[in-house]
Amino acid sequence: MNLKRILTEDTIRVGLKGQTKQEIIEELLDILVGAGHVRDRRDAAKALLDREAKMSTALQNGLALPHAKTDSVDRLVAALATKPEGVDFSSIDGLPTTIFVMTLSPLNRAGPHIQFLAEVGRLVGDEATRAKILAATTPDEIGRLLDV
Repeated sequence: MNLKRILTEDTIRVGLKGQTKQEIIEELLDILVGAGHVRDRRDAAKALLDREAKMSTALQNGLALPHAKTDSVDRLVAALATKPEGVDFSSIDGLPTTIFVMTLSPLNRAGPHIQFLAEVGRLVGDEATRAKILAATTPDEIGRLLDV
């Protein structure tokens, strides 16, 4: 799966403003809504927050992958954003989360959702790549890092 086809300059942000898990999720969702990828913001927000309430999507090493399935999208869509100073996202290792990759996919399509999450985990699982993403100052810089 080519991340660059899914994560484009209009769905990548540097320097999120949110200070809480909910604010970060809302801000990421706003990126997808602003890019025209989500039909029903309220439904998508509910799906994301319900999923997060079941179990945190924050992994370790500063990475969170908030995700949900919803009829508010026709295909898998995603946003990537950074917050270099980090925020408490209830991560496995207890450390602040700094890189967020949100994905929404249709209720009836499991394959692309799982493939996308695996590819993101593979790419961002590398410490050097995470450091470069966090050091990036523009969406274009991050986009170039994803062009693998």
